[in-house]
Amino acid sequence: MSDITVPDIGDFEDVPIIEILVSVGDTVSAEDPLVTLESDKATMDVPAPAGGTIESIDVSVGDRVSQGSKLMTLSGDEGGDDDGDASSAGSEPEPEQAPASPPAEDSPEPAVTSEPTPAPATDDGPARDFEVVVLGSGPGGYTAAFRAADLGLKVALVERHEQLGGVCLNVGCIPSKALLHAARVISETQEMAEHGVRFAEPKIDLGALIGWKQSVVDRLTGGLSQLAKQRKVEVIHGEARFSGPNTLQVAEREVSFAHCIIAAGSEAARIPGLPDDPRVIDSTGALSPDEIPGKLLVVGGGIIGLEMACVYDALGTKVTVVEMMDQLIPGADPDLIRPLAKRIGERYADVMLSTRVDTVRAQKNGLQVTFSGDAKSKRFDRVLIAVGRVPNGGAIGADAAGVSVDERGFIEVDAQMRTNVPHIHAIGDIVGGPMLAHKATHEAKVAAEVIAGRNVAFDALTVPSVAYTDPEVAWMGLTETQAKAEGIEYEKAVMPWAASGRALGLGRPEGMTKILTEIDSGRVLGCGIVGVGAGDLISEAVLALEMGASAEDIALTIHPHPTLSETVAFSAEMIDGSITDLMPPRKRSR
Repeated sequence: MSDITVPDIGDFEDVPIIEILVSVGDTVSAEDPLVTLESDKATMDVPAPAGGTIESIDVSVGDRVSQGSKLMTLSGDEGGDDDGDASSAGSEPEPEQAPASPPAEDSPEPAVTSEPTPAPATDDGPARDFEVVVLGSGPGGYTAAFRAADLGLKVALVERHEQLGGVCLNVGCIPSKALLHAARVISETQEMAEHGVRFAEPKIDLGALIGWKQSVVDRLTGGLSQLAKQRKVEVIHGEARFSGPNTLQVAEREVSFAHCIIAAGSEAARIPGLPDDPRVIDSTGALSPDEIPGKLLVVGGGIIGLEMACVYDALGTKVTVVEMMDQLIPGADPDLIRPLAKRIGERYADVMLSTRVDTVRAQKNGLQVTFSGDAKSKRFDRVLIAVGRVPNGGAIGADAAGVSVDERGFIEVDAQMRTNVPHIHAIGDIVGGPMLAHKATHEAKVAAEVIAGRNVAFDALTVPSVAYTDPEVAWMGLTETQAKAEGIEYEKAVMPWAASGRALGLGRPEGMTKILTEIDSGRVLGCGIVGVGAGDLISEAVLALEMGASAEDIALTIHPHPTLSETVAFSAEMIDGSITDLMPPRKRSR
């Protein structure tokens, strides 16, 4: 008879039990989950330390427990230590032998051993520390590590910073969206004045706002640490560089591997010649300001720059945007950008297209900036540089492993995410294509599954793009600009949100939904949406394209009313010729 207690669960105390997964009399094996706990960052299962029979259960759902709390009693130890000691759930059974090589592609999914063993020896070398080492812990990196661990491989996750999550979770996607939500709430209170509901001017407690943003980040990054612990993924912190084809030097430690997945991401692009002044910031600095600037210049009218512009505009800053191209968010169709350009043109101090920054001079009272074609300079309190991102391929010593990196820092891969060195894979920003977290996570699973012996490949038909501006802009598949440039014939339908009851009720009728289809088959080729929640709405069109659905398929799908998702259906009905909420663009026999 032995007691099962709560193992080390990190810096958590009085964690509630949300589910008991066994009953008295049940026979369990080592590592079978017994109870599920829930912290403020993640749920976690407590596994059986050994095989046996559940003799008693000493807790109930809703009870709060901490490390060392007794959960239940186990008898009939199967496969544990000879003395039957199972005093805590942290006691580990004898590890099983790892397979000598990855399973064949038609083999069943490898079983997860209770305790991963050292990676098997390769044909031409000794045993490695790990079967898989993942370099970088952003969305692509942690997904790759966790998927590989779930497939039974011994995994290490290397991260140079203290927190897991990479740029996206710590200083990118997640914190920016938290601040954008705050900005949207402020804007909504202002907009409601036109409809008879007036609020007092908001009082911004910047410290509390940044603290709330950071709490969102901490909850997610803390959850990742717990998931790594549950999966027995070893997290190694430190700057890493390849020291050979099967080794990484991480700080003072050399880590050897049979396979590696490079997920080292990208960094903000810099403009040469700018002054070394704390008032010249990048997106990371923009997410944690020490004060709200009176005047902000955003250099770069792409997604990152415009998202940050939305935040600061709502906080009361006079924002100027400068973009060297003749359109904001150059990758999107011009008609999708018009509602956004109109809105910010009315709110911002200035939006300057086809313009470059010539000089930035640091002065005591601000930053004096001159622009191409304009001899006059303008003063700003802060200058945000948001001109894109560059991959980190040149910063990881890839040449020591024989991995090819091009002059821009990208690493070329095949459909199975292999580099020119077959046992080294790369994913995410560093391999090119859209620098988006959701692309990286899908590539990550492919890389992990290929290493585990599965015959899979990255074969996405489209990767959706979203600007979380106000209004949001989202697009996927074929754009009209691309179709015209490549001479691709298409049929188009545009549903103006001015005809959407839901959009009118929200006071935001400026949006539109556009669908492009093949002329003969009606198969969906592309879609673009601008308006509130466009980033959520675009997924339906992505699924339609991936499944080879036609406009008629979408039109025949019943959408709830009144919703913004109806605009996707209405656009499809316009292609299909069955729309009744607007006059159909042309007659079609039914």
